Amino acid sequence: MTLDRLRPVADRALGPFVSAADAVGLTPNGVSVIAFAVALVAGGAFVLASSVAYLLGAVCVFLNGWLDLVDGALAREQEVASDAGDFLDHVLDRYADIVIIAGLAAGIDRYGLGFAAVTGVVMTSYLGTQIQAVGLGRAYGGLVGRADRLALVGLAAVVAAAVPGTIVAGLSVVGLLLVLFAVVGHLTALQRFWGAWSDLA
Repeated sequence: MTLDRLRPVADRALGPFVSAADAVGLTPNGVSVIAFAVALVAGGAFVLASSVAYLLGAVCVFLNGWLDLVDGALAREQEVASDAGDFLDHVLDRYADIVIIAGLAAGIDRYGLGFAAVTGVVMTSYLGTQIQAVGLGRAYGGLVGRADRLALVGLAAVVAAAVPGTIVAGLSVVGLLLVLFAVVGHLTALQRFWGAWSDLA
């Protein structure tokens, strides 16, 4: 289940957005910073946890994901792709993940679930870059990629706006999403670890 495999399809739809960003003088790093600012708005909206706030958060999460594609495409269009830009993009993506998940957890007062979810997400990303650092190439495999996470957050926020309150086992749809991220995140991290360890041992 990974929407990251659909990236080539999304890339073909990016043309008008890349052209617009280029026309107004944006740089890829500028787009990355804007994407992070949008994630901050999403996290703040999720803390409020009202129907309107969840809808706002959903829009911002989808926009963050789209801008995350635009920055890379813009770098290729302007022929300024660099290790520094890639580094900045990855750092801001991780902070965006943390802010969004923290906002979701704070909004439903489930900090333990939020901690489990965010550590799963961060460890998944860490294993990907650490595997690259030991010379095995960047690892993107796993059960849920970043594109999947953003899509699930956006959809869950829309459902939370429409169906507030408890759904299963005392958890709202947001709580269930955090459980999913916690379980799948750590499983994906372990999957990446085991694959790399098998190659290195």
